[in-house]
Amino acid sequence: MRVLVYFIVFFSFFDLFSQLPIMSPLATSLGAPPFLVGLVVGMFSLSNIIGNVTSGFLTDKKGPLSILIFGLFSTSIFLLLYYFATDTWILLLVRFIHGFTAGLIVPAAFTNLANTTANEKKGKGAALSGAFIGLAAIIGPAFSGIVASKVNEITVFAVTSFFMFSLGILSLIFLRSLQKVKKTKLDQKAISVKVFFQDPYIMKAYLGALFLMFSQGVVAYMLPLKVLELGSDTQTSGLLMSTFGLVAVLIFILPTNTLFDRLKAVHTAVFGMSLMGISMLSISFSPSIHLLYFIMGVYGIGFAFLFPSLNSMLVEATDPADRGKAYGYFYAFFSMGVVIGSGVTGLLQLTANGGFLFAGTLLIIGAFFMFFKNRTVHTPI
Repeated sequence: MRVLVYFIVFFSFFDLFSQLPIMSPLATSLGAPPFLVGLVVGMFSLSNIIGNVTSGFLTDKKGPLSILIFGLFSTSIFLLLYYFATDTWILLLVRFIHGFTAGLIVPAAFTNLANTTANEKKGKGAALSGAFIGLAAIIGPAFSGIVASKVNEITVFAVTSFFMFSLGILSLIFLRSLQKVKKTKLDQKAISVKVFFQDPYIMKAYLGALFLMFSQGVVAYMLPLKVLELGSDTQTSGLLMSTFGLVAVLIFILPTNTLFDRLKAVHTAVFGMSLMGISMLSISFSPSIHLLYFIMGVYGIGFAFLFPSLNSMLVEATDPADRGKAYGYFYAFFSMGVVIGSGVTGLLQLTANGGFLFAGTLLIIGAFFMFFKNRTVHTPI
């Protein structure tokens, strides 16, 4: 029932992306000043990092299924607590708890997918999971925007809660046998965290995740500003983001996904990160909206090559006994990247063009580092 795990991945990221259009208005409606509005938005990512790391350790000790089911049920319950968030401080507490429990789900889900996928198909498997994430990125914000405008923000969380609870029930019924998958390997002695972070292949995957979501944070913050600068409106920003998402999903689901098993993961990762960096540099110099559509399509190709490659690198570098921890830190770097991307560019008070120029340069440097640093044959730790 791998398809069920893919749906869990979809709704985990649907939960994340559906929050984007509604959290600021919800906090503002409760009387939060601008500083607390920003804190409410960022609190989810902060606690999500803690949940990701915790999930990694628990997944290696207990197996992915129990952590997956606990995360689904607890998240479905805490999503309903938004109904009781009658002031900003209660909302902050709910955001922290929600972010933590949601953070338990993704590392456990990806550990399960990695441990149950044939080694020669790990790239294609990562691409398919990327397709579900891409769909969540397209559907989530549109869904929440429509529902919040027609009903209210709380209804968005209630609908997500229903799907999370349903997935928890289905997991109990259909995924129980996965608790026994590679049980002997999960009982092996795990490596220390120090050794874990000294592995150059793992660190490349983590830095790739950081740069990937750093760029996403910059795009989310700066693209609307660039569009306004060129004389268009926020609807155009949404269409540009959809262009990037649709192109990425097509790369994930078309026969192109077999490339991730035919080519070395490091090479496809370098290609993807370089393409994203070049795209961001191009955005900074783009003189028209029409050209931005083409550039965002190229950016989507780069994203589609980078994400599954990083997953493949992580699988190649780890044994099943340590894979939960590996994915826990991997998605912690994901969450940090989004915060750093929007936070650093805001702190430096960069213009839209300056922000894209800065981010594109960093991605190009990161791609060079990934290609040239420790180019040796790797064996799993």
